[in-house]
Order: sequence, then C-alpha cells, then structure tokens
Amino acid sequence: MAAFRLFEGRLTNMEGYIRVENGNINVSYYTDHEKLLLKQNFENLAEKLISEGINPRISWLFDFILDLGFK
Repeated sequence: MAAFRLFEGRLTNMEGYIRVENGNINVSYYTDHEKLLLKQNFENLAEKLISEGINPRISWLFDFILDLGFK
C-alpha cells in the first residue's frame, strides 16, 4: 500500500507520455523529477531489479516490464 501511495502522490501529477513496445511499457516524465529524486531511484529499474535477483516482469500486466524515463 505504501508503494501505491508513493506512486499516486508523486508520479500521477507529472507530465509525460506512455508507449508500449517490445514487451515494455515505457513511461517518460518531463518535469519535477529532480526535486523528487525520482531519476536516481527509478531510472533503469528493470536492470536494478535483475541485479537483485528479482524478476522485473509484471505478472498481472501480461508480463510487461515497466521502464520509467526522465527527461
């Protein structure tokens, strides 16, 4: 529940776009990520999860991988 609150409170009010390609859901955000330290924590999230031995695929979302980008 805490992770949902973080997402709901921080990421839902930011400008950006979403596209689905090659088994990934790519979400790119344009503003506010510096002051929230989002880039350093969420960029390359799939690679970070894999390095920790965690499967980055979202089972309830057709096994897509969520890829967050910040510009």
